[in-house]
Amino acid sequence: MLLAVLPLALSADWDFSAISRKATALYGPLGAGQQRIDAWQNLLATQKQATEVEKLKVVNLFFNHQMVYTEDIDLWGEVDYWETPIEALWKGAGDCEDYAIAKYFSLRHLGIAADKLRITYVKALRQNRAHMVLTYYSTPNAVPLVLDSLMDPIKLASDRSDLLPVYSFNGEGLWLTGAAGNKKVGDSKRLSRWQDVLRKMAAEGFPVETDN
Repeated sequence: MLLAVLPLALSADWDFSAISRKATALYGPLGAGQQRIDAWQNLLATQKQATEVEKLKVVNLFFNHQMVYTEDIDLWGEVDYWETPIEALWKGAGDCEDYAIAKYFSLRHLGIAADKLRITYVKALRQNRAHMVLTYYSTPNAVPLVLDSLMDPIKLASDRSDLLPVYSFNGEGLWLTGAAGNKKVGDSKRLSRWQDVLRKMAAEGFPVETDN
């Protein structure tokens, strides 16, 4: 039980052989998903020396092209299901938060600090529906860049008048980003589905931090 609540050691080496074995034990044969997971491993191995902006572009394009948007009810038989990156690549499909989550963990593993990345819940005004994107802050007070499953180009939030931010989170906190401004209101432990993702990733073989 203690293992399930420890944060993931995102900067540690990831043993993809062990992760694939554990994923197969959990989910059954990975099929074409194994090729997508192998491609993810290769991306992470080859982009370590890239600039942060280059990392954003490569990771954004990778998941936008590897996954097909699919509603949770059609993919999982649940109204709201948050996938791990392994589940997303195994299925080759997911909805908006699954893209954002996969991009977040990839960029954290590539060395981008948590305080520069937030998974942001927005209202997509053109579609008139809830949506999630990943946002990147080059500095704490910068206008963030938006990594969106709806489009490949990465744009400044100020150029995305079609998105109305509501709240955002990462592994270290939870913020209100709408009319209340950009105010930290707690930590992401309040988000049960986020905690579920962390527990599933630990079960898949991703290393967790210890107190050693």
